[in-house]
Amino acid sequence: MRLFLAINLPPEDRSAIVAATEKMRAAAPGISWVGEERLHLTLKFLGEYQDSDVAQLRDRMRDVAAALRPMTLIMGGLGAFPNLLQPRVVWMGVGQDPRLELLYHDIESACATLGVAVEGRAFRPHLTLGRAKQPVSREGALALRDAARATDFQSTIEVSTVDLMQSTLSPAGSRYTLLESATLGGH
Repeated sequence: MRLFLAINLPPEDRSAIVAATEKMRAAAPGISWVGEERLHLTLKFLGEYQDSDVAQLRDRMRDVAAALRPMTLIMGGLGAFPNLLQPRVVWMGVGQDPRLELLYHDIESACATLGVAVEGRAFRPHLTLGRAKQPVSREGALALRDAARATDFQSTIEVSTVDLMQSTLSPAGSRYTLLESATLGGH
């Protein structure tokens, strides 16, 4: 099974993000936009996992979560990788909270003990809003950039769990299933 660790957003926050980015979504039809129900903050993509190995992963996830307190994250600011004029991934930023950094590094360390490769690049927390399947036209990229600049959105979310998610690929897109939530602070 294909797994990842994430922070899932409450439904009202997902709805607010989609509403706030509506003009941006309309500005760039060449982008495949993430559905509201699938918006999340990925902490670690784990890849394919055998059912028999999931119990160890769950144990490590619970241990990491129990050692950290709940946190508040600030979301806002829109951008793209590598940039808004050549967008491949369109994102909403997530403020750097020291506890989020610690959570990320603790997850990396715990997963490394299970043989999962450590991420080779710096952690840049973000919500993926959309992906370009093909290069976006200059006109589309300029419209996307202008819409992103005109979008003034900031929100805070209370984070109290880390979620183990299964991703099932299909022609209609990925479907996510929550396998387990580990409570921050162990409560």
